[in-house]
Amino acid sequence: MSVRIQYEGWLMVLSLITGAWLMLAYDTLRVFRLIIRHGSFWTGLEDFLYWLYAGLVTFILLYEQNDGVFRAYVIAGVFGGMILYDRLISRFFFKCLKKLGKCFKMIIKRYQPAKDKNQNTGRAGE
Repeated sequence: MSVRIQYEGWLMVLSLITGAWLMLAYDTLRVFRLIIRHGSFWTGLEDFLYWLYAGLVTFILLYEQNDGVFRAYVIAGVFGGMILYDRLISRFFFKCLKKLGKCFKMIIKRYQPAKDKNQNTGRAGE
């Protein structure tokens, strides 16, 4: 097998790994959203920043591994890696991250200062 074909195969493997990495990052963002609830503006901003990051990572992959030459199969490999990760790993990994997030949430609640009981009832002078 020629060196060029081996390199193209390696580039395809890197693009699949990159796609899986990007989906792992998005799963982490999803767990963050479950732990800390926030409005649609912040969710939209997070998504926008995530897709900027995804585009930058894909650009760096093309720039460093292929001298900036656009290869459609690399982009398809990134999307393929995302789909494979989503179908094979994400369901199980997201469940684990979700449980870890719940544990993290419980730890945060445990170490928050206790509120005064009179403030919670809304009754003055009791």
